[in-house]
Amino acid sequence: MTPVNKHRSPYGRSEQIRRITWGLCRATLFRWSPRPLWGWRNWMLRQFGARIGREVHIYNTARIAFPWLLTIGDHTAVGDRAELYNLGSLTIGTHVTISQEALLCGGTHDYTTREMPLIRAPIRIEDDAWVCARAFVGPGVAVEAGAIVGAGAVVTRDVAAWTIVAGNPAVVIKSRHLTGVTSGEEQPDLSTARSDS
Repeated sequence: MTPVNKHRSPYGRSEQIRRITWGLCRATLFRWSPRPLWGWRNWMLRQFGARIGREVHIYNTARIAFPWLLTIGDHTAVGDRAELYNLGSLTIGTHVTISQEALLCGGTHDYTTREMPLIRAPIRIEDDAWVCARAFVGPGVAVEAGAIVGAGAVVTRDVAAWTIVAGNPAVVIKSRHLTGVTSGEEQPDLSTARSDS
């Protein structure tokens, strides 16, 4: 995490130009594209440096701050009005769902100093995870493989693999178990799941 003085722009000139250009494209070509044009929006994001996998569905109302800091794996969805405020790197795995109006916030401030410099922190959402509607995932957080962040939950610490958390602040409510796993697939090892969030 890198602190930046809030009275100086934390962005260099080239990044400022990219932000302006992306902002214009996001507000027009991205935002007003018809819902089924998943490939078009993925292509646009790639032109701005995003690494987007196959069969990714990103809704036209989703807001993405910095495409060049975004990585999304295959078969992942980002829902209506979800906000990916990725001031730091944001890595989203395969078979992930980011539901409507979820907020992934990769920015905060160092409140221990009067200047309160901006901190741009990474977020990682691992394979098979689900961030439910209107949930908040804070800066520096990892939502590990198979975890679920319940609707409206507020997550400020890492979420252990194959656990379900809910509430504000989020706490573990139970483990997640998959049904219908075929004999050729590996069932996740739930014995290693931690009880903290």
